[in-house]
Amino acid sequence: MLLSTMYHHIDSDRFSNDPDTFEQHLQYVTNRFNIVVPGDTLSLKKDNLCLTFDDAYYDFYHYVFPLLKKYCIKALLAVPTAYILEDTNLTPKKRLSLKHRENYEEDKYHDFAPFCTWRELREMSESGYVMMASHSHNHRDLTLPGIDLHEEIVTSKEILERELRREMESFVLPFGRYNHKSFTLLQKHYRYIFKVGQGINPDFNGIRGLIYRIDGDNMKDERSIFSFKSMLGYRIKSLAKTLHDGILDT
Repeated sequence: MLLSTMYHHIDSDRFSNDPDTFEQHLQYVTNRFNIVVPGDTLSLKKDNLCLTFDDAYYDFYHYVFPLLKKYCIKALLAVPTAYILEDTNLTPKKRLSLKHRENYEEDKYHDFAPFCTWRELREMSESGYVMMASHSHNHRDLTLPGIDLHEEIVTSKEILERELRREMESFVLPFGRYNHKSFTLLQKHYRYIFKVGQGINPDFNGIRGLIYRIDGDNMKDERSIFSFKSMLGYRIKSLAKTLHDGILDT
């Protein structure tokens, strides 16, 4: 069995977790699960968990990366390549000061550097604690009319591989949205495709080619997303997705 959790921010105004609660959460999952990233061997004796973080905000580097090293666990970081600066001299205080909705505003991401820089991404990638994934180029819904799917899916992969000198095998769907055309192109270029969906996966093959993720933002406590009621709900949704007759859902 493979669970995958999805997080965005630490100590922000939305889609976030309190720093202390999140560290307690990491302590809990480290003791309870076998923590893996795509390509790792899954345990047959212990439940497996893949930690995924969307958008590569600077707060990941500031808060989460030190904790991964502290607890010796790995995570997958989804990077929207259009928003990554080479480096910055701005202070952590300024880089952490934007509200969630402001991060993608063009003047703000240039002036505040709210995303990890390429220098920081290289450092984390080379550490062995962080595996990178594409989160598209412009962080766009892949089902919208006029979207350049080659840029979002293929160009983002090429940029990450050039900048980080690592093969990119994982793609995390922005907003969890896809259609037949985008899914077909994704399968040509990536081995692992992640989406939100509150489900449990048999392994890294996912369910019908998609690895479903549990929403880990705004946790009440370190184990709330793994309660008996929640786990039962994930199992029911996974069964429904497995039995679904359609080729693709959006």
